[in-house]
Amino acid sequence: RTAHDRTTRLSRDGDGYRINGRKFYATGALYAQRIPTSVVDDEGVQQLVFVPHDSEGLSVIDDWSGFGQRTTGSGSVVFDNVHVSARDVVPFQSAFQRPTTVGPLAQILHAAIDTGIARAAFEDALAFVQTRTRPWIDSGIEKAVDDPLTLHSFGKLGIRLHAAEALLERAGEFLDVAQADSNAETVAAASIAVAEARAISTEISLAAGSTLFELAGSQSTLAEHSLDRHWRNARVHTLHDPVRWKFHAIGNYYLNDTNPPLRGTI
Repeated sequence: RTAHDRTTRLSRDGDGYRINGRKFYATGALYAQRIPTSVVDDEGVQQLVFVPHDSEGLSVIDDWSGFGQRTTGSGSVVFDNVHVSARDVVPFQSAFQRPTTVGPLAQILHAAIDTGIARAAFEDALAFVQTRTRPWIDSGIEKAVDDPLTLHSFGKLGIRLHAAEALLERAGEFLDVAQADSNAETVAAASIAVAEARAISTEISLAAGSTLFELAGSQSTLAEHSLDRHWRNARVHTLHDPVRWKFHAIGNYYLNDTNPPLRGTI
């Protein structure tokens, strides 16, 4: 079975439904008033249910132990014959039976998060080098901000960060077009533009979070600064869906005129 398959089941019960199963990566469930849950109904069709957090039979388990995104509450939710009303059930699979912007809209959020992590890591690296970092003995300079190798590295990071921000803005423009007129061509173009933003935001968030330490030096690794949070958060969040498949979809679109699949992962 793939990571996309759902095991939580939705069964008809009179005028409403019952949910049974277990969901992991229930991001935000610890704090939510309603918990969005993907389920499969009796006909094998995927639905989206917004379950009230105080429903009888629902258990939110604080078992998220990821080394990044620690406060997202992305642990488990157990559904033991939980009753939900019909109005809380939203058709989900039908959103991908025709071209819609549901997928790229969901994906651009992740691109924006990773771009923001990259920006934060870059700015923290700048501040640390400007105020704390000492130059290396072989550099022949008095201040770390004058180290030519450090300047080169910051220049490269800045270029990649600005490229990611530009592609994110460009993706938003493609989405605006696709939302105004959703068809196979506009939705595919928006999905690819968002995939490009996701690909580069993945790379720059990880690079900025890691290069920060190389440029800032040993002091930056002290726990009191908590600078490792940028890389940890980027590494965990960028695993939401594999970036290597973004490159595949992008290349297939340009080389073979093949539109990306209609689903929430592209």
